[in-house]
Amino acid sequence: MKAELYADRHFPIGDIDKRIYGSFIEHLGRAVYNGIYEPDHPTADDMGFRGDVMELVKKLGIPVVRYPGGNFVSGYNWEDGIGPRENRPRRLEPAWNSIEPNTIGIGEFQLWARRAGCEPMLAVNLGTRGAAEAKDLIEYCNFPRGTKLSDLRRSHGYEEPFGIKYWCLGNEMDGSWQMGHKTAEEYGRLAAETAKLLRMVDPSVEITVCGSSSSGMATFGQWEETVLGHTYDLVDYISLHSYYGNRDNDTAQYLACSKDMDSFISTVASICDVVKARLHSDKTMMLSFDEWNVWFHSNEQDKKVEKWSVAPPLLEDIYTFEDALVLGCLLITLLRHADRVKMACLAQLVNVIAPIMTENGGRCWAQTIYYPMLHACSYASGKTLRSSVSCEEYDAGRYGTVPYLESVVTVDEEKRQITVLAVNRSLDEDMDLTIELSGYGKPVKTEHIALRCPDLKAVNSADRPDAVLPEIVPPAEKTVLSKHSWNVIRFGY
Repeated sequence: MKAELYADRHFPIGDIDKRIYGSFIEHLGRAVYNGIYEPDHPTADDMGFRGDVMELVKKLGIPVVRYPGGNFVSGYNWEDGIGPRENRPRRLEPAWNSIEPNTIGIGEFQLWARRAGCEPMLAVNLGTRGAAEAKDLIEYCNFPRGTKLSDLRRSHGYEEPFGIKYWCLGNEMDGSWQMGHKTAEEYGRLAAETAKLLRMVDPSVEITVCGSSSSGMATFGQWEETVLGHTYDLVDYISLHSYYGNRDNDTAQYLACSKDMDSFISTVASICDVVKARLHSDKTMMLSFDEWNVWFHSNEQDKKVEKWSVAPPLLEDIYTFEDALVLGCLLITLLRHADRVKMACLAQLVNVIAPIMTENGGRCWAQTIYYPMLHACSYASGKTLRSSVSCEEYDAGRYGTVPYLESVVTVDEEKRQITVLAVNRSLDEDMDLTIELSGYGKPVKTEHIALRCPDLKAVNSADRPDAVLPEIVPPAEKTVLSKHSWNVIRFGY
């Protein structure tokens, strides 16, 4: 099979914001307890954070991490997670039918984030609580001193403010499953008042308002238009959430699901622009895709988990090689919308639908999906270029007709590096790829990294952490993408 990829220096899509490589940690399952935090683990640091997990997170280079939820946040009292640990209450956590011990709270988490090289993105509870409690939280976190709550923080051992810049106004408030679920009108008004109060305390913050929980919601579109009608001039981003899975065991169709993400992004951007025009605003609303991933493997096993325990094993998807290919296609889609998607969070980071897995008291390893994320974080920087593809197509069922080649071209002009991320969706044929990069003289191919495996269902595990690993493709004049493979092709100029 032959394919051609063309990009021109003079036709950029937009600057890549590194925050699109963010992630998410919720008080859910083993994400926090026995995930990032396990004080009795041999690698634990002075705060009880697992050092082996920390190293894998640092290697990824995640710039921002959303916390503490997710569905969890809509019933969360942030005051439960501050002060002396021996005084913190154990609470029922109805979102995930668990017990929350509150051993980790905002103080400990922001410290973990700094040690991991990340910025925290903090969600406030707009389900069972409201604007006043959100105002109190930002005062505790960000106000220097001299007030009740800022001095309370200082009495807890945090002399300097946390300086948390990124704030989310609740979570999935359009969903009937959400504690404190609201109509678009109810949520829009509350979100507007909460944003005003947050900015009164700290004018430097950047705020995300809840969009639809998925493009399949009955209120999708109307929700965005109504909520933005209330909040457009008060917030910086609107959120999108989407998860994908191979429930039909149809790999060819599954590999095309990024087409749904592409349509979702384009539609939300268009709705934002309609509201912009209606309000005669000069501001262009940006997007935060702050929950996205593959999620379906653990659905049945989660039905068997005992309710009301601490850190039960929930949403522990074991990812296959084909899941890594899909994740690569989704990353490519985010990059192709670099002009509007400025933040995104792979949900989640450790144990819970995550690229990193742990054993309680034991080993830690990278799942298959870790590697496309690592490559994008490491190499796809600068700006995204518009590109055209000439390639055979196939019928992908519910997603329609798609090309066998899914790709994006990025250029970092400071480093004088061009990166092509590409997935060959063909299950049967290798692909001879011709890449033409106009406006850069004669770029020299410096590296070709590939993630490929004959078994689409192969997984990494504690016993076999290297079952699916990226490899360096030997230098060759011709660029060949192996059948069903993820590829990183790098050029200097």
